[in-house]
Parts: sequence; structure tokens; C-alpha cells
Amino acid sequence: MQPENFYYDNKIVRNFGIATVIWGIIGMTVGLIVAIQLYSPGMNMGNQYTTFGRIRPLHTNAVIFAFVGNAIFMGVYYSLQRLLKARMFSDALSQIHFWGWQLIIVSAVITLPLGLTTSHEYAELEWPIDIAITLIWVVFGINMFGTIFKRRERHLYVAIWFYIATFVTIAVLHIVNSFELPVSAFKSYMVYAGVQDALVQWWYGHNAVAFFLTTPYLGMMYYFLPKMANRPIYSYKLSILHFWALIFIYIWAGPHHLLYTTLPGWAQSLGVAFSIMLLAPSWGGMINGLLTLRGAWDKVRDDVILKFMVVGLTAYGMATFEGPMLSLKQVNAIGHFTDWIIAHVHVGALGWNGFLTFAILYWLIPRIYKTQLYSKKMASFHFWIGTLGILFYAIPMYWAGFTQGLMLKEFTPEGILKYPAFLETTMRILPMHVMRSVGGGLYLLGVIVMAYNLCRTALQGKLVANEPAQAMPLPALSTTGHEETWHRVLERRPIQMMIAALLVILVGTFIELMPTLTISSNIPTIAAVKPYTPLELQGRDLYIREGCSNCHSQTVRPFRSETERYGEYSKAGEFVYDHPFLWGSKRTGPDLAREGGKYGNAWHYNHLMDPRLMSPGSIMPNYDWLLTQNLDTATTAAKIKAMRTLGVPYPEGYEKIANNDLSKQEKEIADNLYNDHIKVKNNKEIVALIAYLQRLGTDIKASKTAAK
Repeated sequence: MQPENFYYDNKIVRNFGIATVIWGIIGMTVGLIVAIQLYSPGMNMGNQYTTFGRIRPLHTNAVIFAFVGNAIFMGVYYSLQRLLKARMFSDALSQIHFWGWQLIIVSAVITLPLGLTTSHEYAELEWPIDIAITLIWVVFGINMFGTIFKRRERHLYVAIWFYIATFVTIAVLHIVNSFELPVSAFKSYMVYAGVQDALVQWWYGHNAVAFFLTTPYLGMMYYFLPKMANRPIYSYKLSILHFWALIFIYIWAGPHHLLYTTLPGWAQSLGVAFSIMLLAPSWGGMINGLLTLRGAWDKVRDDVILKFMVVGLTAYGMATFEGPMLSLKQVNAIGHFTDWIIAHVHVGALGWNGFLTFAILYWLIPRIYKTQLYSKKMASFHFWIGTLGILFYAIPMYWAGFTQGLMLKEFTPEGILKYPAFLETTMRILPMHVMRSVGGGLYLLGVIVMAYNLCRTALQGKLVANEPAQAMPLPALSTTGHEETWHRVLERRPIQMMIAALLVILVGTFIELMPTLTISSNIPTIAAVKPYTPLELQGRDLYIREGCSNCHSQTVRPFRSETERYGEYSKAGEFVYDHPFLWGSKRTGPDLAREGGKYGNAWHYNHLMDPRLMSPGSIMPNYDWLLTQNLDTATTAAKIKAMRTLGVPYPEGYEKIANNDLSKQEKEIADNLYNDHIKVKNNKEIVALIAYLQRLGTDIKASKTAAK
């Protein structure tokens, strides 16, 4: 049998590498702007397209799907070819994948600042883009599995197990979480409502972290770390336990984002239990990585690439220890909705994802350009300035989170809230936010230095677009010889491996989701809860467009500190007509679940025009464009019809007269404002948003009044 000659495709690796660096700089720059806006609200300079609510999702999407996403594809396309001893299945599919993914990112850059969003965290992109993501993900899957099928290496290395699990799980997560009913070209309503929507979103949200920010990076760690250290992976058996335990347990953990909400208690308990168990496989992977460096720690002292890897693995260990701890109800009661969560997320994102990406770029680019890294001193500077940036970012955010969480729960000896105004906590933590932006700036500076270093590296070398390689053809399956373990057999069968991974993640998915989605008794109805009026529905869509849920929650937890501050704790039946749910995940401002009737219409008008008029020291931006922009009432009928399709009990044919009711309610609010010497022109967006804010929580207040 003669060896076969073939070529590795380095051009596609180079393309994804360039995209990783460019989008990384863009995403982190937006993040720095967002950080500054949290203590300098005028940073958007009155521009409605650059407010915190609109560009915060742009930052998260750019970092997760543009920076990390391109890094994943760069690492997968490089390692997969070499592990399988085969060129990618199709050069054309590789190009479609690359350019399709970049177009999806560009569409996010355009639509999110325009306010075209579903409001689902990490899944804000509207339905046409969701379809494009699905198609490009299928292209990636065909290309990956096509390469596996034409491989010249029978055994599938552990990195490929993680790539397979990533592909199949992200497909399931994206499809289930994207069930939405289109209303127009870039507007849709989620099929699920309220509690059901919240469960599906955080089943998706937590597992997007698990299977996009974690499993593919673990696969890359298993390939690149042994290469960098010139050592075999520490333990094959530990990698098996790590892989199967991780993908089985991770899928259950999402409900820990919804503790003390109206989610059924059994689902919350499952989320907590599996989150605690998640510590074992997570640390198993970290230990397997760090122990791979046994006997090579002297290299870590001199090799900046290994320094990035070690700090990245350490950050992974820290984040995966803290996650289970935050899922404990006693800890979650303090940390949830505060900057503690921001610190936790960024230890993982900046340390684990960021530093692992940088290590791979520094290792990979010189190899595909057949040259040496331009400057090791610059790389070392990047490492230390990046590490300093993480510390300056994370420590102030932990400090801010602890401060805010404890202040909001503190009572005086007389039994009254010590800090009844939410704004008091906001003002107290502003210095920490300033320090956070300094840390983000240092981290971004390191990335810019890396970009220059890699650019000079590429210029001094020449890309080997088609790298020659040689390998023996795939040998036939042997039916004789020594007995193999079940896993060794499975490692030779990619389709069976994919099916096994799919079944493992579907177990937790069905057990957690199905009862809440199908058993109506889980969501008891409340007679006083009625559908939104047409004007309130339009106002709710404006609330979503402006990204208000990025700063304000809409769920009151059953703590005395919250019921004293906000009012009656939330009930599951309140949200049956909410497509999507708007509970939020961070309180930069106070909860709004009981906002209706708390202030007059004039207060809301002035507060939206200039928040500091009504709340001195507020960091909320002005929303003065709402005073001049016309409300798009042409969409009312389509929205009412869509809501009725989703089960909201609007009368048949109501969409034909909905705008009449909208105009009546609009006039009532305008007349009320006029009595306070505020003249509002007809058909302005601000009136619709005021109508929605004044509706919040009033159904529950009405039900309590009726009960008396």
C-alpha cells in the first residue's frame, strides 16, 4: 500500500484567523464604549443607535459569535485536517461557510443598533438571520462530517468528539430557541410565553455558554496544548469521563438562572443539583490540561504561548468553580441581578476564551506562514497587559456586585430598608465601573498589539495556502486481534458518536422542558390578567427595541427586601400573554414589574426626555427621540393577528378596529399630559411607551382589590 499525497487547506484557516482578530477588536471596542456609558450616559451623544440598550447586545454578539465563533472555526479547520489526515471535504463549502458567517455578523452589526431584536439574550437576532445561521451551520456540519468520512486516520481523537458534540447540540439549541412567529420582515414574536419562554431561553442561554464557549474550546485545548508543550495529553481515560459527563450534565443547568422566579420549583432544583455536579467534569478537563504540562513547566517560564494557555485554563477552572457556587440559592439570592455575574462571565470570556484564542493565534499563524513570530517581546507585553486588564476588570466588578447585592438587602434596626432608592446603589458603585473600563482598555490594547505583531509576522513570511502532506490510505476495519473497549469502537464510528451525543443531551432537554411546555397546570392563570391593549402592545415593542430589558428586570422575587421595594412578588400567571418574556438578567436600574401607577404620566414623560430631571445622578441615557418619532400604527393589525395566533384571546376581527382603541387610549394619555402643561403631538412613540409602563403590574393590583 502506497502513501497518498494531498494538501491541507491553510487559506481557510488564515481567513478565519484574520476575521477573529478584526471582529475581536471591534467587539471589544464596543464593549469598552458600553462600559463607559455606565458612568457617562452622554457617551452616545444623543444618538439613538448607540445607547447602552441597543449596543450591549451588539457587544455580546460580536464577542461570542464573531470573535469566538471565528476562532472556533479557525481552530477546527486547522486541527481537523491534521487529526484526520485529509483536506477539508469541500473548498467551496469552506468558502460559503466563511463568507456566510461574516455576512451574518454584518447583519447583526446593522440590525441590532436599529433596534431589530427579539430581546432573547445571546439570541437577539431576528428570524431571517436565524434562518441564515441555521443554513450556514448545516454547511459547516456537512463540511466537517464530509472530512471525517474521507479521513485517512481510523481513530477519532478526543478533540473531534467535542467538535461533534458542539455541532449537534448547537443545532438543537438554536432551532428550539428560535421558534418565533414572523410579523414582518424583521419583527417576530416568540412562540412560547412568559415562564415557558424564560425556561427555553435560559436552557439555550446557559448551554450557548456550554456548547459554544466551552466544548469547542476544550476540543482545541486537547489538540493545541499537547502540540505547544510537545507532550501527550495527560489521561485518555480522564478525557472520556470528562467528555461524556460534561455534555450530559451541562444541558440540565440552565434553570439556575431563574432561581426564585415563577419557574416551577422542581425545575429550579434540577438546575441547582446538576450545576453542582458540573464542577466535577469541568475541573476534570482543567486538570487534564494542566497535568499535560507535567515535566514541561520550565517551558512555561520562557514560552509566552504556554503562559496564555496556563492562565486560560486557570480562568476556566475559576469560572467553572464559581458557576456552581452561584447556583446555590443562598448565594444566588445576593449575586443575581448584580455586577457579580458580570465579573463571573468575563473571567471566563477574557481569561478562558480570550487567552486560549491568543495562544492559538500566536502558535498557528507563524506555522501557516512558515516563519517565526515577529516579536516575542510584544507577545509577552500582550500577556502581561491582558492579565492586568482582567484583574482591573474583574476585581472592581466583584466588589461592585457584593456592594450592590448587600446594600439592596440591608434593613435598619427598625425594620425598614436602609437604602430604599435603587439609585443609591448605582451611585455607590460608579468608581468600580470606571476601574472596569480601565481594565477593558488595557485588555483591548493588548489585542491591538497582538494584531500588529501577527500582521508583521505574516508580512515577513508567505502563506502556504496548500500545505503538502502525505499519509497512508484508511485501513480496513480489523475483525481480528486484541479485544477493544466499547469506547475505542465508538471512536471509529462518527455517526454513532453523533447519535450518542445527541441522545445524551436530549435526555435532560426533554425532562426539563416538556412538563413546563405541555402541562398547563404548571402555569396557573389569573382572571384579572388581560391582554395588552393595542397601544400597550406597541409600547412593549418599543421597550424591546430600545433594549430596556438589558438594564431593568420585570420579576419580583419573594424576598422581603424586594417586596418592600417593588411590591407584590411575581406570579406565573402574570406572564401568559408575554411573547417574549422580559424578566431581564441584570439590574442596572430598578425592577419595573410593578411600575404601573407608581408615577404619573408627566413623570414618565420627563424621565424619558431627560432622566436626570426626575432622578438626579441617573446613568440612564436620554430618550428624547421618542418625543418626535411617529408611532408605526400600520403594524398594529398584523401584531394583533399574530398574538391571537399564539393564543392571546383577542376577539376575531379585532385587528380591524384595534387602531381605533389605540387612538382613544393615546388621547387619554395626551389629555392627561396636557393637564400637566405638557403638549404632545399626535401619534408619538413616547405615549405608547408610557402606556406600557403604566400597565406593568396593574393586573395584579386589580386582582388584589377585587379579592378584598
